[in-house]
Amino acid sequence: MSAADGVSRRAILAGAASAALLPHRLSATTIALPEVRALSGHYIGSFQYDPGDQVTVRSLRFAGIRYGRAARFQPPTPVQSTKPMAEQVAAFGPACPQRGDRYQPQSEDCLFLNIWTPPEPGKSKRPVMVYFHGGAYSAGSVTDPVNDGAALSARGDVVVVTVNHRLNALGYLYLARLDPRFPDSGNAGQLDLILALEWIRRNIAAFGADPGNVTLFGQSGGGAKIATLMAMPEARGLFHKAITMSGQQVTASGPLNATRRAEAFLAALGKDVDPATAPVEQLIAALSATDPILGGGVYMGPVLDMKHLARHPFWPDAAPQSLGIPMMLGNAVMETRAFYAPGGKQLRGLSYDNLAARIAPEMRIDIDPEWTVAQFRARYPAAPPLELFHRIVTAARSWRGQVEEAEARARAGAPAFVYQLDFEDAKHTDDIGLSFGTIPNPTSAQQAMSDVVMDAFVRFARTGDPGWPAYDLAKRQTMIFDAESRVENDPRRWERELFARVPYIQPGT
Repeated sequence: MSAADGVSRRAILAGAASAALLPHRLSATTIALPEVRALSGHYIGSFQYDPGDQVTVRSLRFAGIRYGRAARFQPPTPVQSTKPMAEQVAAFGPACPQRGDRYQPQSEDCLFLNIWTPPEPGKSKRPVMVYFHGGAYSAGSVTDPVNDGAALSARGDVVVVTVNHRLNALGYLYLARLDPRFPDSGNAGQLDLILALEWIRRNIAAFGADPGNVTLFGQSGGGAKIATLMAMPEARGLFHKAITMSGQQVTASGPLNATRRAEAFLAALGKDVDPATAPVEQLIAALSATDPILGGGVYMGPVLDMKHLARHPFWPDAAPQSLGIPMMLGNAVMETRAFYAPGGKQLRGLSYDNLAARIAPEMRIDIDPEWTVAQFRARYPAAPPLELFHRIVTAARSWRGQVEEAEARARAGAPAFVYQLDFEDAKHTDDIGLSFGTIPNPTSAQQAMSDVVMDAFVRFARTGDPGWPAYDLAKRQTMIFDAESRVENDPRRWERELFARVPYIQPGT
């Protein structure tokens, strides 16, 4: 029985063309649910209330909207339904199967999206902000509470959409050179995102939003997915602005490397095991296969298959098809504080004496580690080993892709706006809660910082201009988000120039 089965049809606002027709305040006896009839279906939602009073409706939520179906390793297909999809009232759709049990439930049938919209009618169609989650291309889900769109929708007067799709082997295992049954397998996860954007273009006006003003934003792997879409012809025209948050895709995986990874994966899966019919749990277990190029767990990501992706997203230049799309790129000043546990092998017993040995494998580039440490110690003589570790590895490994993309956009004369999150020595993922307004129990300073970030994102979504100058190679203007936010020219120039001595290679490709 779904959450809506106990609500009589007379109690629901029958025939409402848009959720925006609902009242802002509801009495305790009102049980009417928001209802939208769109081109692809009939959707019944729920209310989200202001945390302070639990009476004022903050947002209307339509969770668990199915946008497609997909057979394993095949392109997705769209869905349409004229039946009321009332099961959405209670639950989000499942996450894609992945290692670990952080996100439940999990299912291969995971092509669902969620919508938040303000309860009052807008004076005009609202901008759309579509979020893709991180977790590289292997893990994650927008069902994480940090991705709740109610606060951002209410503060910005925008419609927020979050999307789940196929990940890891289910979304990116490249079998095209090994099995003629699966010519689209290496980019199936990207095709899911394209299908979701097509659903949005077709249906979002019924939710009070403007299908001609769609902004994608995504953190880490979510940003990389966006960068990849900017080079995929099938995504052309489906979005109009892009925000990447600590997530870049300068190059995609080459087909030969992707095939070697597929072979390693299939070897781990087992001889004579058909990946098309193997239990999904067996596929997820095979992700522990050793990556034949990088070592560690096998990498999955978009592939230069010359079918859906026929060029690298930002090499040798920014993809021409997306130069007219305003873009914002950001990073956190201490990204790698999120990657290493204090008691882990990289940081346990860290000292000046072993710092070079510890950073060497983590920088992911071929540069003299002893020389690098000496340069940083001369530049930051008072910095303890832990600070130097994070400064060095962040600049060498995590920041480089963003610099590459910003420079490529600047060389092309295309709008690009850059930010750096310095607030509270920000680490990877800190800008998610700030941009959604979902930091649990925020301090007054954290709430103020979140308001500034949300306002900048919303302004960009409305106008393509976040409120500071576009990045160019002469000044490299960058918004520093901090307790006192400000624009700086070429922040961390010394670190950028030091690592520019070494060619950048996208990890995993």
